[in-house]
Amino acid sequence: MCGIVGWIDFHSKEGYKRETINKMAETLAHRGPDEHQNWVKGPAAFGHRRLVVVDPAGGTQPMVRKANDEEYVLIYNGELYNTDEVRDRLKAKGWGFQSHSDTEVVLVSYMEWGSQCVEQLNGIFAFSIWESKKSRLFIARDRLGVKPLFFSEHQGGLLFGSEIKAILAHPSIETSISAEGIHEILALGPSRTPGHGIFDHIHELRPGHRAIFEQGQLTINRYWDVKSEEHTDSWQETVERVRELFTDSVERQLVSDVKLGTFLSGGVDSSAITAIAADHYQKNNKGPLQTYSIDYEEQEKFFEKNAFQPDQDSEYIKLISDQNKTHHMTMEASVEDLITKLSKAVELRDLPGMADVDSSLLWFCEETKNQVTVALSGECADEIFGGYPWFYRKEDRDRKGFPWIRSLDERNQLVRHDLKQDIQLEQYMMRRYQETVDEAPLLEGESAIDAKQRQLFYLNMNWFMQTLLERKDRMSMGASLEVRVPFSDHRLVEYAYNIPWKMKHHGDLEKGLLREALRGILPDKVLFRKKNPYPKTFHPQYTAGVKKWMKEIIADTQSPLFDLFDRNEIMQLNDSGGTSLNTPWFGQLMAGPQLIAYLCQINHWLKTYQISIK
Repeated sequence: MCGIVGWIDFHSKEGYKRETINKMAETLAHRGPDEHQNWVKGPAAFGHRRLVVVDPAGGTQPMVRKANDEEYVLIYNGELYNTDEVRDRLKAKGWGFQSHSDTEVVLVSYMEWGSQCVEQLNGIFAFSIWESKKSRLFIARDRLGVKPLFFSEHQGGLLFGSEIKAILAHPSIETSISAEGIHEILALGPSRTPGHGIFDHIHELRPGHRAIFEQGQLTINRYWDVKSEEHTDSWQETVERVRELFTDSVERQLVSDVKLGTFLSGGVDSSAITAIAADHYQKNNKGPLQTYSIDYEEQEKFFEKNAFQPDQDSEYIKLISDQNKTHHMTMEASVEDLITKLSKAVELRDLPGMADVDSSLLWFCEETKNQVTVALSGECADEIFGGYPWFYRKEDRDRKGFPWIRSLDERNQLVRHDLKQDIQLEQYMMRRYQETVDEAPLLEGESAIDAKQRQLFYLNMNWFMQTLLERKDRMSMGASLEVRVPFSDHRLVEYAYNIPWKMKHHGDLEKGLLREALRGILPDKVLFRKKNPYPKTFHPQYTAGVKKWMKEIIADTQSPLFDLFDRNEIMQLNDSGGTSLNTPWFGQLMAGPQLIAYLCQINHWLKTYQISIK
């Protein structure tokens, strides 16, 4: 994995470009600590920070190759999982290769197929290719958006980078937000509208999209989306096909020239990845698989059962580790670890995030990176197989707008009173909700109930899943750790999208179909365990710590938080430890101290980035 930056500009001198692209690339040092290379020529300037995973000698970037009287320059962030197949197809067409890196395969794919190359690739990626003679730039992002890419059209040129901070490092880009950005933070945060960069003039290239910048014009088009088709496979055929696709995805994602492990929470998703990976390691004489899990200081003492977290993970983790003979490590995060990482988590996202859900993952990735460079994780299973309560609880399904944002009244309550006339949170949220619902591909002739369920899956894939993938990318790459997500394989996602809800919810169980597909791979005790979300701390010192931080913010008369939020409301919220608002701000877990921490993160973001509100 890597960090990429680029600047196409027809006016600035090369010396200034080189200096600027170096500054932009430096902001992404955490994404690529192993190598740093720039390439500047004519209107184009590219920077690359590399984390070496495959072919240390042959994958250096920017990668330049000439053919057909044209010079092609590639910068690439990602990993291909069908490298050998694509390379073989290209060899059959007469192309030669100088390395075994997937980087060279991506470059030659473009040289052979042009913009259609992305349709040949199975992997996670964001990349750009510059054609020097044509003065044409191509950029693309993987189908599910596992790897990020942001851009800004600027003074007749184009800036782009793996993270927003790289674009903000350009001297001419302001750190300002307008009314729409404010609505994104207040109505939707920590999620955001697909394609929205929050900052003025910064946009995100959406998942499954590609673009060409030529003669000062940027043309974007979508190359992939799920399609609605009738599901004709029988129950048994469906179970076998899910198992086959998932197993293939995991095994493909085990390719690495550096140490690799898996995250293991004891839930169905991570346990299944671990079991398949461990079996593959044993069959290929690679030794025991490394597995890692997170726990919290005095968690056993302070853990509180609730509807979303009915039990702790430790006994299930041990069961899976023992059964698969993995070399397991459990890392225990202290309260201080969680609080001190809250600020850095914001700086890695370039946006306020998911409080200690982010900071704990950042800490965990930093600890894991001391052991391995690559890890596999279980994100995306809930979104494609229906693991969240809002897929099967009628009160959640029927709720107006996004089912994971139940806090609209609470959000309005905290907004400054003199802003409420100009800030229409419900109207903005519903507009964004409806845009995605209208975009969802439906199946002609299906019932209204089935159509709504299909739209719900589409919403989850484009919103909730994106929020979690963004979290996983920023926190893992913030620790220079590459994390892969086998459930995001586009073949599995395409197949699952058309499976009827009754099959997915087999036995009235969340992810009932997936559980059936994993019979024999997982023990029943894990296979039929009720879903537990990502674990959070229950330690009272965490609440005390974030309350202390908020008191400091309240005491500061210059705190930018109160440009948006009502000081008295925030004081009441903080005094109560967050209990005065009973509804989670977002999802299932962002309530109480997590909400206070999130508001502290907003203040840190506004202050650190010196954001001007227009």
